[in-house]
Formats: sequence, structure tokens, C-alpha cells
Amino acid sequence: MAKKKIERIRVKLVRSVIGHKPNQRATAKALGLGKTNSVVEKDATPEILGMVNTISHLVEVEEIK
Repeated sequence: MAKKKIERIRVKLVRSVIGHKPNQRATAKALGLGKTNSVVEKDATPEILGMVNTISHLVEVEEIK
């Protein structure tokens, strides 16, 4: 069986979580985004993409090739 290549994404927190809903704050923290302008690289699994979708107005997402 051939292994599928897992795509990776780079997520950058560009807006502060101050004043946003608690679930959005928790999602940013769970992704590893603490401060504004912090960057993490994650596998593009459905779970991670759902989390990114929840805070899409706070982050920039870039696909890593």
C-alpha cells in the first residue's frame, strides 16, 4: 500500500484573541498560537483544518510544499 503524502500548512496569528469568544481563544491556544504574529506548522488533517476555520478571521494560512 502506498502512503499518502500529508500536506502541511503554516498558520500565523495576525489578530489578537482579546475580546473574542472563549472557544476561539481556546482554539488558538490549542493550535499553539500564543501571541500575535506567532507561527506554527501543522499537518493539514480535517481536525486541524476545522480548528483553523473556527478562527479564520484571526489567522493567515499558507500551504507548505
